[in-house]
Amino acid sequence: MSKKILLLAGDFVEDYEIMVPFQMLLMVGYEVHAVCPGKKPGDTVKTAVHDFEGDQTYTEKRGHNFGINHDFDAVNTADYAGLVVPGGRAPEYLRLNERVLDIVREFDAAGKPIAAICHGPQILVSAGVLKGRSCTSYCAVKPDVVDAGAHWVDGNAGADNAVVDGNLVTAPAWPAHPAWMAAFVKLLGAKITL
Repeated sequence: MSKKILLLAGDFVEDYEIMVPFQMLLMVGYEVHAVCPGKKPGDTVKTAVHDFEGDQTYTEKRGHNFGINHDFDAVNTADYAGLVVPGGRAPEYLRLNERVLDIVREFDAAGKPIAAICHGPQILVSAGVLKGRSCTSYCAVKPDVVDAGAHWVDGNAGADNAVVDGNLVTAPAWPAHPAWMAAFVKLLGAKITL
């Protein structure tokens, strides 16, 4: 089985939701290919930091530059063990790219693990892979998930939760990283021992 993971990136992806999974997956021995439509290895995407500070929605601040390390146009899903779809504002426009949607469909059709967090399920909605499934997301994405025929699990009541349904693991926001990444790594078949 491949030790490569594909990670979808775009400008104003949520900082923690791309940086932390990228580093966690490297830490447990995976080679992670970060790709973005229209960008090449060596390019960067800008990130945004979303925080929960008691307002009616999250606040947004400029984050870091995140390096793209693989060519989007060269992606062959057969080369990868799993897919990571971070949140932030990137999913709302990445889902307009037909190749992004095909990538998601190919991973799902092959039964390969897909991890999506926060606004990442917007891409899963547009790819048409949620019908009849259970998942979670950031609460503002709930109408999209429900309209796609999925059962939305209120992970926002405990933003540190992850939902697993077959090859899909979803989470509401970055506070769920430990549960979300642990479930994803388990779906990949990896075993972490201390």
